[in-house]
Amino acid sequence: MTKAYRVYQVDSFTTERFRGNPAGVVPNADGLEDAQMQAIAREMNDSETAFVLSESEGPREQRDYDVHVRFFTPTCEVPICGHATVAAHYVLATERHAPMHSRIVQRTGAGILPVDVDLVGGRYRVTMTQGRPEVGDGLPAEIRSRIAKAIGLDTADLRDDCPMAVSSTGHSKVMVGIRSRAKLDSLKPNLMALADISEDIGCNGYYPFTLDPGEDPMVHGRMFAPAIGIVEDPVTGNANGPLGAYLARYGIIPGIPCDGTFSFRIAQGEAIGRAGTMEVLVDMRGGVPRTVQIAGDATIVFATTMEL
Repeated sequence: MTKAYRVYQVDSFTTERFRGNPAGVVPNADGLEDAQMQAIAREMNDSETAFVLSESEGPREQRDYDVHVRFFTPTCEVPICGHATVAAHYVLATERHAPMHSRIVQRTGAGILPVDVDLVGGRYRVTMTQGRPEVGDGLPAEIRSRIAKAIGLDTADLRDDCPMAVSSTGHSKVMVGIRSRAKLDSLKPNLMALADISEDIGCNGYYPFTLDPGEDPMVHGRMFAPAIGIVEDPVTGNANGPLGAYLARYGIIPGIPCDGTFSFRIAQGEAIGRAGTMEVLVDMRGGVPRTVQIAGDATIVFATTMEL
């Protein structure tokens, strides 16, 4: 017996089509097998496609979440994805004509996490709470050198105040602070070398970024994750959320409170014609980043049905 699955293409972290970060969304994924989800993600060929399951997971009153969202790249399943979460909940809110404010609790590979959706100026804006922040110590010199060379950087391109380190809020990335926006935009990384390093360090993504405190947006970045089939992710919550935790952990920007929330905006995707922005919010407790959120807009590019 066939079932019609609704399939959306959504551009996240933008209000304009063909900008920001595209994600696939299947909001009624109950009944799909793992292999079918992977095949759909490969066919969509976005960096991630989100599959929303709800009806097949038992009565709502018997579980501590509203929906289960699974994320697939074209080659594998990943625990969580920022822009695909924004896309999925934008679609759910649009389909359900959500009120001025709603909170949905989602189960993901990174844990059970809340997502807030607000109607702002006639559009839905999604705020995603990410997983527990974890920021590592600086990487060994030999690994730093390999990463810099693979990305296309010289030692002089790197910021002295930004240790090259792995940061995660559910899906880890290597933070690489660099000095020049022009250098950032001109990068042409050795993707095979980056994939090989990922296998050695157990981290699949690399986030070179520039930092301009006092400017808005404060951060410009690019994200490469060839080990999981992503040549470049245009605007990614799984890099910028961890960046917020990393900046707090190392005290890199001035004015971070010991207790309270600090926030900043980022811009990403300019170098590949997919410019988008998001806000990163970091809640500090006792000088330690405790909760990280990302917030952004989205727009639907197209919707169709697929019978399987």
